Amino acid sequence: MAGAVYQPLDPHYHKPSSKSHGCFLSKPITAWLACGFLSLAILHLFCCSPADTPQAMFSPLRQYINNTYSFVSSVPGGGRSCNYSVGNWVKAPGYGRRYNATKCNAKESHDCIRNGRPDTGYLDWRWQPRGCPLPAFDAGAFLSAMHGKHVAFIGDSMARNQAQSLICLLTASFPYRLLYRDEGPRSFNFWRYAFPTHDVKVSYYWYPFLVKATGKSLDDAIRDNHVHLDQPGDRWAADADTFDVAVLAAAHWLLNGAIYYNNSEVIGAHNAPPELNYTGVGYAWPLKMAYRTSVERLRSSSSSPERPRTVVMATFSMSHFDGKPTDDPTACLRTEPYMDGEVDNEWVFREVRDIVHDEAAAARARGGENSTLRVEVLDVSKLASLRPDGHPSLYMRPNPLANGMPERMYSDCLHFCLPGPVDTFNEILLQILRKKR
Repeated sequence: MAGAVYQPLDPHYHKPSSKSHGCFLSKPITAWLACGFLSLAILHLFCCSPADTPQAMFSPLRQYINNTYSFVSSVPGGGRSCNYSVGNWVKAPGYGRRYNATKCNAKESHDCIRNGRPDTGYLDWRWQPRGCPLPAFDAGAFLSAMHGKHVAFIGDSMARNQAQSLICLLTASFPYRLLYRDEGPRSFNFWRYAFPTHDVKVSYYWYPFLVKATGKSLDDAIRDNHVHLDQPGDRWAADADTFDVAVLAAAHWLLNGAIYYNNSEVIGAHNAPPELNYTGVGYAWPLKMAYRTSVERLRSSSSSPERPRTVVMATFSMSHFDGKPTDDPTACLRTEPYMDGEVDNEWVFREVRDIVHDEAAAARARGGENSTLRVEVLDVSKLASLRPDGHPSLYMRPNPLANGMPERMYSDCLHFCLPGPVDTFNEILLQILRKKR
């Protein structure tokens, strides 16, 4: 439906679920019940299956057992919350082979397997947080948690990378409809999917500064970006009243630079041409203002205790060019993750990550204890920094080495292959959304 006429959503489209959610059992009782079901499943496997039953027949049961274990083990002892941001990548053969990116409308430049990447070992790792487990992504659990809701991703191409990962994870198990997608070369700048079994909508809005911007972000032929820090992005702001969950991710474009405005007047710039003679404001303060303006627009949306909203602020996911030019064909050709402590690259993302945490804390403080807007942080900086092997590199295009290693060729050392490490972002997102306030 790429040619469909875009219609903003009715902010009152949300309907409370008619399903009874029942009562919640205590964690110990739930754990014992889950273990009981697990024991019965294993007993059935060994006692009731013919001797010649093919092993493939047991795969659904194995999946059930794995999911049950993940559910039981995902509850840290003593009611503690889990810090998913600190941990290690551990070997887990086949863990990341979750979907076929060609079948879920993934951006072609992120479909590394289709483009001929010869090694697939980057799919054989899972993130193990320190002190608690991270359950595998469960599409049914995500859609059930979001029943009747609209999930929006707003931001730069890393926000899009995560949004596409989510679509691929969901469409691998549930029917869907593509409601709208922009046409032409910027067809991935805005799109919306629906999952009718659970009345869930997932949208992506290209706003690399979060707020209103004109210039290079919309037209590569234009040299500069002009960013209005006091105005939320017009397209997503028009739909903001329909959002139940908004995932915000931005930083890369602010690091590159722009000319910044407040009340339509220039207040400074970062990395602007020197002949413009604008006051330098760096990138940290504009990034704070962009998040602040965006969160306050979402706070101003119609909300109530019966329909609380959640803002998830994602931290910075660094690139792995490692000082090489972007057109160096040898950039990010590593085939395994870094182990924790193998490299010292935290300095690359520490300040930007801290800005996100600080702005989230400030947003909570502005809202007070009775706020119906919940603000969370999706901290992926550390786990992403350890995955130089997960990028498309040369395989952002089909068969890049068909004629041998080129002298110059652009490599993508920022985004992640689909499937790939970015799927872990959505495993953590699911746990955030399932967490009670």
